[in-house]
Amino acid sequence: MKKTIITVVGKDTVGIIARVCTYLAKNRINILDISQTIVQGFFNMMMIVDTNLTDKDFGVIVDELNALGEEIGVVIKCQKEEIFDQMHRI
Repeated sequence: MKKTIITVVGKDTVGIIARVCTYLAKNRINILDISQTIVQGFFNMMMIVDTNLTDKDFGVIVDELNALGEEIGVVIKCQKEEIFDQMHRI
């Protein structure tokens, strides 16, 4: 399994989750876990996804999600699980 951490942050609007999840589904990226919250009008979502079945390279996914984020007015970041773990070690 190739796990990736995706974070989405920005001003809350209708359809953020739908647009991100539609992209993932179209690219055969499975959502393993998802958490989202809205605090004083700001949207924050963290997802753990499995990219094992997608045909796209990781860099392409990152670029396309960045573009999607710009389109819908949020910031979308992707990190491979092993990089995320190393960055957040205590």
